[in-house]
Amino acid sequence: MPAHTALAVTRIDLWPVDFPITDPFVVATGARVAAENIFVRVTLRNGAQGYGEIAPFPEVGGEDRPAGLRAATDAAKTLLGQSASQWTRLGHALRERIGGYPAARCGLETAILDALCHAGRLPLWALWGGADVRPRETDITIPITDREKTVSLARGWHAKGFRLLKMKVGKEVEGDVRRLEAVHQALPDVAFIGDGNQGYTRDECLAFVTGVKQFGGRLVLLEQPLVRDDLEGLSALRHLTGIPVAADESVRSLDDAKQILKRNAADLINIKIMKTGVVDATEIAQFARASGLGLMIGGMVEARIAMGCSFAIVLGLGGFDVLDLDTPLLLGDDPVRGGYWYEGPWLQPWDGPGLDLAVDVPRSVTTIE
Repeated sequence: MPAHTALAVTRIDLWPVDFPITDPFVVATGARVAAENIFVRVTLRNGAQGYGEIAPFPEVGGEDRPAGLRAATDAAKTLLGQSASQWTRLGHALRERIGGYPAARCGLETAILDALCHAGRLPLWALWGGADVRPRETDITIPITDREKTVSLARGWHAKGFRLLKMKVGKEVEGDVRRLEAVHQALPDVAFIGDGNQGYTRDECLAFVTGVKQFGGRLVLLEQPLVRDDLEGLSALRHLTGIPVAADESVRSLDDAKQILKRNAADLINIKIMKTGVVDATEIAQFARASGLGLMIGGMVEARIAMGCSFAIVLGLGGFDVLDLDTPLLLGDDPVRGGYWYEGPWLQPWDGPGLDLAVDVPRSVTTIE
């Protein structure tokens, strides 16, 4: 049997999964109390299987689970009979067909890549070269909440070894500053990322940075403080604050990344496979690195399937400065067996094929074959 025939996609299964979030995940644009995701399993003709995850976050990307499931089910039909070895072409084809549903594309792409690497008996990170295979440290996210709860959460993560706190901000400047100040007073050795999720105006962001500097807080990064289209404002904040800026919602395509470079709008680009799909994410990362832009990588509210794919990109391509790969730690349940794992804030690589993980598949699934 020719290799391309053996690697043909013969079946795709999709099923919803719900994860409680240990503390409400409140950001400037909305809140989540549970992750409403979809798991994907792809089977190849040679029997190899791979897993993917669709993790829409409607408050940020606008994509919800019902729409993601419809899009993935529709697109899955076009993947039957296609060779997983053509994963780059398939990723581009999915963009053409369901471009408005990047989380759905991501789940299908991840499962295809996982199955392909299982067939070839190589870790997924090896597919991208294995340029930087080593344990990597992640930040931890503190949602928008009251001051007392903020300090309690920070203390808990600090006790587990976390020293870089990604603080969700962008609702109210004075409250944001006071929350960071309370954490700084309790834990003076921590550093902060201020993640505005597009919630600030330019003046508000300047006031936020000024307030943090006044109490002596160590603010190492501003992540998407302004609305996604205000590239002029992002560029201005880089110079007015002296704090590096990461573009997140502003970059949903390679063209967006090129605009960031052209407008000098950011120091780093935050790669998220849920907002671009996997193939596009790797192309954006390669462009950014070649252009001298720094790289950050994060996610929506994801379990260790999707986050494992993001970690594989880090290990495979190399060049990532900031890791925000923490959301499995914020979930009340982990149904994934195997794969990468956490030791405090450190993500530990794996050596097995693909993502080297498995999950239990329920009896009732949506099957395309």
